[in-house]
Amino acid sequence: MSSKPQDPTFLDSELRPSTWSDYIGQKAIKNNLKILIEAANARGSAPEHVLFYGPPGLGKTTLAHLIAKETGRALKVTSGPAIERVGDLASILTNLGAGEILFIDEIHRLNKSIEEVLYPAMESGVLDIIIGKGPSARTLQLELPPFTLLAATTRVAMISSPLRSRFSGGVFRLEFYTEDEIAEILRRSAKILGVNIEEGAEKEIAKRSRFTPRTANYFLKRARDFAQVEKRILNKESVEAALKLLGIDEKGLSPSDRMLLHTIAEKFGGGPVGLSTLAAALSEEEATLEEFNEPYLLQLGLLERTSRGRALTEHGFKHIGKPFPKNLQKKLL
Repeated sequence: MSSKPQDPTFLDSELRPSTWSDYIGQKAIKNNLKILIEAANARGSAPEHVLFYGPPGLGKTTLAHLIAKETGRALKVTSGPAIERVGDLASILTNLGAGEILFIDEIHRLNKSIEEVLYPAMESGVLDIIIGKGPSARTLQLELPPFTLLAATTRVAMISSPLRSRFSGGVFRLEFYTEDEIAEILRRSAKILGVNIEEGAEKEIAKRSRFTPRTANYFLKRARDFAQVEKRILNKESVEAALKLLGIDEKGLSPSDRMLLHTIAEKFGGGPVGLSTLAAALSEEEATLEEFNEPYLLQLGLLERTSRGRALTEHGFKHIGKPFPKNLQKKLL
């Protein structure tokens, strides 16, 4: 296995695609964005505002960087939690140059008062600032240069309807990747990392990657480390050994995923069980179960949500090696 010196600080950004041809998957979104950008370039104007949403690790931030590169415009990056006061947003917007792009990650975490300042900025290019309090308060209106707002969120339902409607360039949902797309991403990442990966090894990683490029690249780097330390070739067998060491099973389930399935099966008879009760039993945050564990387990058909709570499916029982209770279906009705 060959390798080349790498600065670990910037490794993730190196793996990030820098051209449309390098960006694998999300074809419908790419086609729409290409038209949006080409039309804006032809008019000599800034592209319209765009919102990306979907689970973490699917490429929302990468798309923002690609749009900036394709338009040749400067990209300024911030996040919802970093904008704590109206003054923070005003400072960011007034420091934007004409045609520049502002990317706000996790935009659903903006508070409502900041959202209301953002509405006229997106729609009319003006910033309304209230000076003073009470009867003597007055509004100062500042003209902003033309800019493009790109935003990303993992929880689109938490964004208010007025804010969503102002993304005139489109609201795009990123889909999970197929195993073939993940395998193609891994082959590209292996070249960047200077790693020789044997045929079949990337498919082994792909099928355990939770259909997510970020997870796949993480597994690739850990498999590379394992093969390097153990002085082994990066093949299917060494990948399996590396992922076993990480506690990742053949379906890509982590130890916390399996603990969730075992807890429902053993402590709650397969369910249904409420999310708060399940979180207490696992000593875990409800949001962690809902946002990290559940989506993948639901997608694999190992878990289901009912009106009465979470329950294991027959496949879920089979995966953890336990018999499916005959009376469970009656409990769910």
